[in-house]
Amino acid sequence: MSKYLLVFLCFSFAFIQFLSVPAFATVYISSPANNGTVGGSVNFAAKASTSCSKGIASMGIYPAPYQLAFVGSGSSLNHTLSLSTGKYNAVIVAWDNCGGASSASVAITVSTSGGGKSFTNLQRSGGWKGYGQGPPNYVDCSPCSKVSWSMAQGVKSPSISGDSSQYNIWGSGPYWDVLFNNHLIGDGSSQGMLDSNHTIVPNLHNFTYDVYFFGNNLGASQALEFDVNQFFSGMGFIWGTECKIAGGHVWDVWDNIGQRWVSTGIPCNPNNNAWNHLTLKVQRTSGNKLLYQSITLNGVTHNLNWTYSPGSAPGWYGITVNYQMDGNGVQAPYSIYLDELTFSYQ
Repeated sequence: MSKYLLVFLCFSFAFIQFLSVPAFATVYISSPANNGTVGGSVNFAAKASTSCSKGIASMGIYPAPYQLAFVGSGSSLNHTLSLSTGKYNAVIVAWDNCGGASSASVAITVSTSGGGKSFTNLQRSGGWKGYGQGPPNYVDCSPCSKVSWSMAQGVKSPSISGDSSQYNIWGSGPYWDVLFNNHLIGDGSSQGMLDSNHTIVPNLHNFTYDVYFFGNNLGASQALEFDVNQFFSGMGFIWGTECKIAGGHVWDVWDNIGQRWVSTGIPCNPNNNAWNHLTLKVQRTSGNKLLYQSITLNGVTHNLNWTYSPGSAPGWYGITVNYQMDGNGVQAPYSIYLDELTFSYQ
């Protein structure tokens, strides 16, 4: 460990004492998102690496100075803490078997009532899972016969925040897709908002999906899809919105009952080899209809205000977001970067 890092740790946490630091370790926190708002049950997920030949001994969570709330063995940590409402600058520390230690911090605001209004920088959050889908029925598969994918977090360039994520698709296709999904609230929440009493999800109506995306070969994409999903009481609200690129440079939205894409007639021409800023606003009406409100790409807003009925989703509960990459007729490989992905809800 460097002298600079040792000084920093001693300054931040005087209660952590190191007699010797023969090896260098790093800690990467994947959950919760930095500067995010979470529920009272906060999921902490992190991994550590070290130059110590004996590896990482254990990792611990300090939600506040002098408060070691959890210690677990090994080089990875995935633990949920119950925290009171307030602001925290939590620190995760890794100790290696050579006497060294390192740490990383994450700032969060805890709202036990579920009144938090947004999750920020979701592209670097934990909880992302990938699935392939292929014609004609596009049923989830993992692994799949004709499409493969990967995701890498913590990308420095290209990036706006210095912490983007890279998504890759390749295969033999044609027209195979890859879906990346994250459960935010409810069952399987990656943000510590399990909503076990089922009091949060049914009372949320307004959602905003805000993201920057970058590609240097956008022409290889059949479409890029950005979805907001809400499930409760046997109903499924899937606000699917896709930018058809090779498919025709137009925005489509998803008809839940008809199980089909509907063209909006709104042009979609993202800039290649540059960052594109997308904002989608949707709503669940008081009559439980899906309302597609507006699409804003690179500062140009198109108001839709189209309404659809929800589908059926028995046994499903929660709110999730999707990001999807569609393969073209020759299944050309391509990569997309996401940054500053924020999901707002009320």
